[in-house]
Amino acid sequence: MLFVSLCLLALSILYLFYKLIDQRVSQSCYILHYELFKPPDDRKISTLFSGKMIKASKSLGIEEYRFLLRAIVNSGIGEETYAPRNFFLDSGTDSRLNDSLLEMDEFFTETLDRLFSKSKVSPQDIDILVVNVSVMSLVPSLTSRIINHYKMREDIKCFNISGMGCSASLISINLVQNMFKTHRNKFAVVLTSESIAPNWYNGNDKSMILTNCLFRCGGASILLTNKRALRNQAMFKLKYLVRTHLGSSDEAYTCCRQQEDDKGHLGFFLGKSLPKTATRALSENLKTIAPKILPLTAVFCFILQKSIQKLAAKFLNITVKRKVVLNFKLGVDHFCLHPGGKAVIDGVKQSLGLTEGDMEPSRMTLHRFGNTSASSLWYVLGYMEAKKRLKKGDRVLMIGFGSGFKCNSCMWEVSRDLDDKNVWGDCIDNFPPKSLTNPYLEKYGWINEDEWIPPPELARALDLES
Repeated sequence: MLFVSLCLLALSILYLFYKLIDQRVSQSCYILHYELFKPPDDRKISTLFSGKMIKASKSLGIEEYRFLLRAIVNSGIGEETYAPRNFFLDSGTDSRLNDSLLEMDEFFTETLDRLFSKSKVSPQDIDILVVNVSVMSLVPSLTSRIINHYKMREDIKCFNISGMGCSASLISINLVQNMFKTHRNKFAVVLTSESIAPNWYNGNDKSMILTNCLFRCGGASILLTNKRALRNQAMFKLKYLVRTHLGSSDEAYTCCRQQEDDKGHLGFFLGKSLPKTATRALSENLKTIAPKILPLTAVFCFILQKSIQKLAAKFLNITVKRKVVLNFKLGVDHFCLHPGGKAVIDGVKQSLGLTEGDMEPSRMTLHRFGNTSASSLWYVLGYMEAKKRLKKGDRVLMIGFGSGFKCNSCMWEVSRDLDDKNVWGDCIDNFPPKSLTNPYLEKYGWINEDEWIPPPELARALDLES
């Protein structure tokens, strides 16, 4: 009896151990494939075209014209980013519902057609569908529109995410990750984009017209699974994901929001406290994810150095100017950072103590595609892959920011050597260029002068006296 009891106990322990391992494996989250959206070449918007659009606006005076041109020329955005189709038509920025629908249809059909074709996964195999577009809400929803187009299954679980800003794609990934914990052997598709067509700001508030200079058309479709049998085919495995939300702070909540100006023009407001808020959100997020992705020795040395500095300042009156920075390169091989703008990239570089080489993928994405909101991170990832920098076992830290205010980050582990050029195929050999200087800087050089007289043709174009 004792022998039988010991055998049963051993079998029970082995079974529990097996269930624990099986549960952990089944809760894994893999990326099988992803596709990026590249609009046709006739949708490229240059600085010259942007200048014409600004001049065509009846609400802008010469000061606003100067402010916008300065923002465009100094933004780090190149001459080959993309705008919605209606911007090139007679209607211009006065969009209709059909313009928004065309923009979304064009994005999801192109990326999903390629995604299903290359992955050999049928639309009817999809169990979970997540779409995030922050400033557009339709009835029926975008997920319903996609389900109808591809005739997906009736039991598909679908989610529409709005209002989350540029950090929405990692929120979508987190939703799928949580779904995978209770639904085994599933396929999920995440679509991330932004609706630019109806969201051009036609007023003259400088804190709101800045978004017209930064945001461009783009999008990404990502196929994920937790099927153990497909892990060897996967591109990436999700290791950790951390979300930080500062919405309880009034300053953080109001620094980046959609609102109307005093004349009733709807737009997106960017407050002066935005850089400080983003820095705080990043700091709080890194405090949580750093112990998960870095060696304990690196975290311990950082805490020790900070403690010594504080004690020296308090008891010995010794102030050390050199800032102690946690070395994330000890646990990260590649940094996939949101290209929200030149200032955002520079701020993250300084906060993490990174090199210009670490920032190259983000800068090049901003230059080539602009800020495509929540999908921007995937263009950065695509740049790394096109450059053949992602090797099996490499660790990629992805960081995004969004209104609310939020900072979300995650760690991906590369499952196999990657070399697909995706939307970078026709230009990757030309990156990085020798210079990111805007070619129209000389033509528009007067915008940076403290005292200037507008050219007569500009004054006439804006109906101002020269």
